[in-house]
Amino acid sequence: MASLVTGEITELLERWSSGDDEALNRLTPLVYDELRRLAAGFLRGERIGHTLQATALVHEAYLKLAGFRNLPWKNRSHFIGVVVTEMRRILVDHARRHCAGKRGGGARADCIEDLVLASRELSPLDLLAIDEALNKLAVISKQQCRIFDARFFGGLTIEEAADYLDLSEATVERGYRAAKAFVGRELGY
Repeated sequence: MASLVTGEITELLERWSSGDDEALNRLTPLVYDELRRLAAGFLRGERIGHTLQATALVHEAYLKLAGFRNLPWKNRSHFIGVVVTEMRRILVDHARRHCAGKRGGGARADCIEDLVLASRELSPLDLLAIDEALNKLAVISKQQCRIFDARFFGGLTIEEAADYLDLSEATVERGYRAAKAFVGRELGY
């Protein structure tokens, strides 16, 4: 059943890339719950009182994705990877607006592991620092950056990230360890 839906998603992505707007309308209900779960994972670590909610994050990402019509979608995993990246960008932009004109700021985590804990609240400054580190990491390894996005921001398990990114679980595990180490060094941990 899951492979049937995955195949249908891939077919709809291909049709959408070719200009079939109806394909996007059919794709939306197939991926909405999954996108909502990813958005909830992103927001799980955000500070209390964050003004974006999971539904709003999905809708904002969806609006951005609608502009990617001519992107040559490869498959469901490629689509999910792009969505995760867009959600991070939305949160980073939101954090930048929040920090605009402010100096200094809140408590800093003691180590990258503190940031990884699901209960940890990310301040806008944490989020901006992580984004800057990930931009540097992407120059070295786009794969490790995508793995970090999926695991850290998306809240995905090793197995889920491997499925989304079409990688082995061992590759995801190694890539996440390496990405966490890189981000930790960049943040001064």
